[in-house]
Amino acid sequence: MNRIVTGAASLNQVPLDWKGNVRRAVSAVVEARDTGVGFLCLPELALTGYGCEDMFLAPEVGERSLDSLKDLAKECEGIVVAVGLPLWFESSVYNAVALIVDREIVGFVAKQNLAGDGLHYEPRWFKPWPVGQAESVEMGKKTIPLGDLVFDVGGIRLGFEICEDAWVADRPGTRLARRGVDLIFNPSASHFAFGKQQVRERFVLEGSRAFACGYVYANLLGNEAGRIIYDGGTVIACGGDYLAEGKRFLFHDHVLTAATIDLNLTRMHQARQVSHRPIVGEADDLSVSVDFSPPWKGAVKFENAESAIGEETKEEEFSRVIALGLFDYLRKSYSGGFVVSLSGGADSAACAVLVKLMTDLAILDLGEDRFREKLGHIDFGNRSPMEQLLTCVYQATRNSSETTRSAAETVATAIGSEFQEWEIDEIVQRYHAMLEGGIGRDLDWETDDIAMQNIQARVRSPGVWMLTNIRNALLLSTSNRSEAAVGYATMDGDTSGGLCPISGIDKAFLRDWLRWLENIGCEPDIPAIPELSVINAQAPTAELRPSEENQTDEGDLMPYPVLEAIEKLAIRDKKLPAEVWTRLCETQESYSADQLKAWAIKFFRLWSRNQWKRERYAPGFHVDDKNLDPKTWCRFPILSSGFRKEISELEKMAPPQS
Repeated sequence: MNRIVTGAASLNQVPLDWKGNVRRAVSAVVEARDTGVGFLCLPELALTGYGCEDMFLAPEVGERSLDSLKDLAKECEGIVVAVGLPLWFESSVYNAVALIVDREIVGFVAKQNLAGDGLHYEPRWFKPWPVGQAESVEMGKKTIPLGDLVFDVGGIRLGFEICEDAWVADRPGTRLARRGVDLIFNPSASHFAFGKQQVRERFVLEGSRAFACGYVYANLLGNEAGRIIYDGGTVIACGGDYLAEGKRFLFHDHVLTAATIDLNLTRMHQARQVSHRPIVGEADDLSVSVDFSPPWKGAVKFENAESAIGEETKEEEFSRVIALGLFDYLRKSYSGGFVVSLSGGADSAACAVLVKLMTDLAILDLGEDRFREKLGHIDFGNRSPMEQLLTCVYQATRNSSETTRSAAETVATAIGSEFQEWEIDEIVQRYHAMLEGGIGRDLDWETDDIAMQNIQARVRSPGVWMLTNIRNALLLSTSNRSEAAVGYATMDGDTSGGLCPISGIDKAFLRDWLRWLENIGCEPDIPAIPELSVINAQAPTAELRPSEENQTDEGDLMPYPVLEAIEKLAIRDKKLPAEVWTRLCETQESYSADQLKAWAIKFFRLWSRNQWKRERYAPGFHVDDKNLDPKTWCRFPILSSGFRKEISELEKMAPPQS
């Protein structure tokens, strides 16, 4: 056989959902077999879910994983299927892939390079498999090989790179090429980040060229465990050419991508490569031979296969990935909808609009009947999806303006959500009176500024939480990453909520995104929302001081683009204060060195003072490498008084030489 049909399926799984995970995997297998796929790659740890955390260390999880593997194998008649699972061997756990050939489990390959950076903690749970080593495991009465294996299935040689294996310099594919593989499968659980799909495309394409083989990459899909979203990107390449690339950000349980690979072409490429040095006399225990050839159905057109579609703008990627993340969070938490305390400003408007995008994109992809079926725990009654799924509440004090009230109502009406308006100033004044009686004096803006601002934000929390509980909904927190960096948020006020969809985004980008959505959008899936002009026309403000003070966020802090530049240097690049100032002077030429120094000092003072707040923020979604979540990405001591010395050194420094 000189041609084979290969497939990659993305799966939307749930950690420890044994029956559900197997059911979704079986659905992908059935579709693949019915449409002519002979060799199918499923994602990394697909049988358990990638996000099981410390439960990977439970022996019972290993046992249940093998039971799930056996259940899946029964459904794999007439097809070759690779699927990921945790595998126990000699009291250690390995991140492994099982190969199933015509219902038989014929071997396991374990990951050699574990992801331990950023939000990955694989070395906490798994051991890396040594290169060139093979063992065996007992499954019932069968002995099944495990190790750095190559499989010969009916004369087609198949090897594996498991996710991180392909991201390292000394990737296993180099050795697999010398072992004469025709096909490399890469089962992955690769989280979304802006622009990351282009990186995946490059290593798949380059791998297929350099290794002169077919290369099939499969990824997870959706919000699996809370913070991480998988875009479902799948790629198939051969000999340095794209064959197919799957659509990303879909709302289905699985998405299949497939392509036909000409083995004679790949073998010709291997033969003509001067650099190809085949391994002669490889140990017998590193190869597994199976006499099986999947039925050939000829050339098949696969509707989900597209050519190199990963060219979305950052704004479109953000729109689609958060919409998918919100949808899965909603249905997997069995919540009745979302509630947003809509202030009339950019942050809360963005959260509300993202729920609108979630609803529209999910219905567009699934159809309304399937949309309602996937949210079967919600009784929509006669209400429209947006009326049921989102309630917006504007809570006014004497410092609130008609501008923000009108903006909040305009946005809520434009997106079709329920809108309520509450007056809370009387409650605020009662707190004032209570405190004034306790401390024996009147409160005053000169001496009690922060306390008087914060009580307004905190008074907005209890009522909206109460509404959220009544609706069995999720309260969305509305604090962005720039605010988290400097603690510019009121704990138990605007940080109240069970989920924060914008915590991974800086305010400068968020404002750009709102302007993009007002004026451009992405037709036909994401049409523009012109009503956002009422938000974009305003200077961002907490609106907690008296109106005559003209309070703005940037006046309290610094220009948001400068804040974002400092954050990038300090958090992403781990530069100390003096170096940050030097870099700012090189890049922010619109401001004086003294002004930039003052802003850098303010940033670092607020950053080191407010780690305790970041430890308490609601969970959010990871979207890039500047995440501030201390539980998954950016760890910093809560008590960091020693850091003040670095700030003091910056205060003494002379301006850098131009």
